[in-house]
Amino acid sequence: MNKDLIINNTIVFVKDTLKGAESGHDWFHIDRVYKNALLISKSENVDLFVVALGALLHDIADSKFYGGDETIGPKLAKEFLELEKVDEKIIQHVIAIIENISFKGGKEQKTFSSKELDVVQDADRLDAIGAIGIARAFNYGGFKNNLLYDPDLPPQMYMNKAEYKKGSGTTINHFYEKLLLLKDLMNTVTGKKIAQKRHEFMEVFLSQFFAEWEGEK
Repeated sequence: MNKDLIINNTIVFVKDTLKGAESGHDWFHIDRVYKNALLISKSENVDLFVVALGALLHDIADSKFYGGDETIGPKLAKEFLELEKVDEKIIQHVIAIIENISFKGGKEQKTFSSKELDVVQDADRLDAIGAIGIARAFNYGGFKNNLLYDPDLPPQMYMNKAEYKKGSGTTINHFYEKLLLLKDLMNTVTGKKIAQKRHEFMEVFLSQFFAEWEGEK
């Protein structure tokens, strides 16, 4: 099994599959998560091949763009990895990462645990916060035609998985419902360190946003 060739083929597959995707969930998102995962892996005892495949395939078919169907992504990834003749044990590990990586309101218990999942999950969450996270939040909000902010619509802080997936609140509320929570959900030392800096950047942004909203600055 030529791991380098498989990773290169995976990159080609993902780029092709995500052509025309919403720009917060496109190839460039995958590439950033992949780079984040490799960075975090330097300080973790993990299988780099599993981490690479998990990062590259984690959003191959994000359920939010498929009517909430969470089975399509794992199915596409499995079919691709089987064609690449990847060992079955590795395939199952990568599929488990894809099935357990997402936030889902932050209330869901993991059905699978591994250091590789911890790394890929942190890498994905890092791309949801900081400057890139802010850009992605407003891009997706625009894609869904959500309001920027409405003072009369408070954040929904205690949503279960189903409520979170159906949520259509304001983009600013999304910061409180998810983005500002991610810092304390990081798994790795490196992930926590990077998340702290990005979290602080979002707090500065929100302070400025509300000041401008009220006409103060």
